[in-house]
Amino acid sequence: MLQPGDKAPGFEAQTQGGESVRLSDYSGQHLALYFYPKDNTPGCTKQACNLRDHMVDLQTAGVAVIGISPDSVASHDEFVAEFDLPFPLVADPDKEIINVYGVWGEKNMYGRKLFGLKRTTFLVDPDGNIMKVFKRPKVKEHAEEILAALSG
Repeated sequence: MLQPGDKAPGFEAQTQGGESVRLSDYSGQHLALYFYPKDNTPGCTKQACNLRDHMVDLQTAGVAVIGISPDSVASHDEFVAEFDLPFPLVADPDKEIINVYGVWGEKNMYGRKLFGLKRTTFLVDPDGNIMKVFKRPKVKEHAEEILAALSG
């Protein structure tokens, strides 16, 4: 997994609505690049809604947000529409970006070991370097964690 100080790997991918997004589109600003397991699941919905509900605070602090999961564009379309999410969700069904960022692997869920996406957020600085890695962020307080990292 990437660490603070590493250069954030570039990517270009499709988001909801079939739009294209690149990491370089966010050059010159902070970016919260958050990886989550699956649309419309309880934890992922809480995390997305927390970010949505604090979007003004994040934007005021100069932070953009992009979500990435292995879900399809169609799944993202439904998730964004249902919860009125104001940020792009990247579809990465082939796990190309997920693997480059090192967030796919063995995890322990309710005592069972399985492979899946490890919920992780990379806070990228305006120069494209990773300044903080949130491993297992608090889904109900994630925006607050990001803002605290910027001010701390």
